Amino acid sequence: MLIRHRERATVAATLSVLAVLALGGCDAGPDTSAREPAPDGTTAGVVVPGRPGEPARRVSPEEAASLLPDERPNGADFRYVQMMVVHHRQALTMTALAPGRAGSPAVRKVAERIAAAQQPEIGAMEGWLTAHGGPRDQGGHDHHTMPGMATEAQLAELRAAKGAAFDELFLKLMVTHHEGAVTMAAEVLGQGNNIQVEEMANDVIAQQTAEINRMRSL
Repeated sequence: MLIRHRERATVAATLSVLAVLALGGCDAGPDTSAREPAPDGTTAGVVVPGRPGEPARRVSPEEAASLLPDERPNGADFRYVQMMVVHHRQALTMTALAPGRAGSPAVRKVAERIAAAQQPEIGAMEGWLTAHGGPRDQGGHDHHTMPGMATEAQLAELRAAKGAAFDELFLKLMVTHHEGAVTMAAEVLGQGNNIQVEEMANDVIAQQTAEINRMRSL
């Protein structure tokens, strides 16, 4: 899915640059060397590169704008962001227990790193929701069924544990939690449409996969 992102970004960037050049050419005065004549003899428009093996073609600025990728968020985008905010908040609930209950400095360090990464991500996702009109009803999804979420009983057990017992349970629950986040991110890459959500999902996959490997090594 990273390839899809790069392809969309390349198309958007190419069309944007061409549109700017076309508009700039219209204001450039008598020098028309940068503007190819269209078949009807006019010079207005944007030259759009063709697909492999196809020639470039000239379109109006309006049509060029219509060729830009449609990146409006769909239901999958909203569902992912709303659920991931809740998912991250549970991770913060677990990491907040580590300073007073973890026995291993390495486990405390992992908890600090997770909290430092996920708190800003929550802010970014909440900002995205605000910018796109706020949370949307996506069918009343039960947050307890989200992949990787710890149950209330597991959280109670974690709160009661200390030392080595806490470390073992924390790592077990957090690995599962991260694996669930990676699953959710992979799903939205196949179902969503918004490039910002796609970027956030790719970040989750990269960062949390690295954290999973780190925790499994402890």
